[in-house]
Amino acid sequence: MPPIGRLLRTAAILGAVPLTVQLALLIAEEVSLAGAVLAMLAVWLMALGLAWFWLVNLARLTDALKAAVEDNDAFSVPFRTPRLPAVADIEEGLTRLARSLQARSALVGQLRAADESIVENLPDPLLVLAEDRSALRANRAARQLFGLKPGAAGDLAALLRHPALAGTVDRALLERSAQGADLHLPVPVARDLHAQAIPMNPPLADGGRVVVVLSDRTQMRAVERMRADFVANASHELRTPLASLIGFIETLRGPAEDDAEARTRFLGIMATQSERMRMLIDDLLSLSRIELSEHQPPQGEADLAELLRAEVAALEPLAKGTRIEVTAPDHLRANPADAEQLAQVLRNLLENALRHGKPQGQVRATLTRVEGGGRLPNRPGLLLSVADDGPGIPREHIPRLTERFYRVEQGRGRGTGGTGLGLAIVKHIVNRHRGQLIIESDPGHGAVFKVWLPGE
Repeated sequence: MPPIGRLLRTAAILGAVPLTVQLALLIAEEVSLAGAVLAMLAVWLMALGLAWFWLVNLARLTDALKAAVEDNDAFSVPFRTPRLPAVADIEEGLTRLARSLQARSALVGQLRAADESIVENLPDPLLVLAEDRSALRANRAARQLFGLKPGAAGDLAALLRHPALAGTVDRALLERSAQGADLHLPVPVARDLHAQAIPMNPPLADGGRVVVVLSDRTQMRAVERMRADFVANASHELRTPLASLIGFIETLRGPAEDDAEARTRFLGIMATQSERMRMLIDDLLSLSRIELSEHQPPQGEADLAELLRAEVAALEPLAKGTRIEVTAPDHLRANPADAEQLAQVLRNLLENALRHGKPQGQVRATLTRVEGGGRLPNRPGLLLSVADDGPGIPREHIPRLTERFYRVEQGRGRGTGGTGLGLAIVKHIVNRHRGQLIIESDPGHGAVFKVWLPGE
């Protein structure tokens, strides 16, 4: 029911002319008073009826328009009352307009979906920034690069505050042209990126004003460093065993040519030096491969308890009387994880404990689920602990233990060898898994190597 005030005003407008005519005829005494009153009453009733129909028709049009806008539905007017011709024409025009707008809206939606699909599937990491430099979205490659979940582009605030990147975005908006810069991100693992900021004019459908394309050059730089480091390390570390081999060969070809006892002893030493060279080259190549992919998080998961038991079983023949005690509940899974690399971490830590523990001593390997906090990250994960009963490590040496070829000055080994690369390999694998390596030692009371990994 239309409001009474509006109904009366509309009826007055519709009946104004005939009422005025009847009043004029009455004044001119062309009609009788009774006839004029009846005619004016009839006109007023017809004006009220016509006003009611008109207002009801308009109200239904208004309700239909609101419903179409608010619910994003097709425009339709379910008339339960007769329609005036003019209202029918208006309805037809609105229907055509609504269909045209819906078609345009569908086209815009298709274009926006295509835009999002293209951005999402680009192989290079890409960020879309708003006018205030906040991140609106990040594509799949960017989420994988920074370990983000879908819809978590806002977590890139620390990256966007990087001075080089912030300056590049500002220049792009100011000069309205693409700008580039090189970035070095030290955490969580070192990365070398090239960022290109491209201003969008007009803005994208979601309000994006700048598109930032990131090129990950970490692997390329790692290859360059790997070549230089391999040559430098190999030339330095292989010099001693190679000189020893050359000296023994010359001795066997000369003074000791007919000395069977010396030949047997020298060949044994040569075999040991050759094995050391093989182990050194294997570890250098392994470390180089790990560093090459350190910036890329692993995929999949691994049962850490099962891996630990397998490595302990494989090393028991080499323990030489040392007892390895394992405490690990079943089904503790690291995720994300590379099972082969985590097995290498376990192997290196156990070998290190066997090498530096007491003869006929004990090595304790413990695996537990932890909630985090303290020296550990503030989230649930798995904690691996490998403890030996050796002489321990002086406190000043602990920060440098994961450096390549770094050795504590005091002799800690039992003559079992080692390349000096085991803990460096462990560090880089743990970094790739976004974990944490903690070394604790009290001289005279052994050493404990702890590895925290994300998992459950």
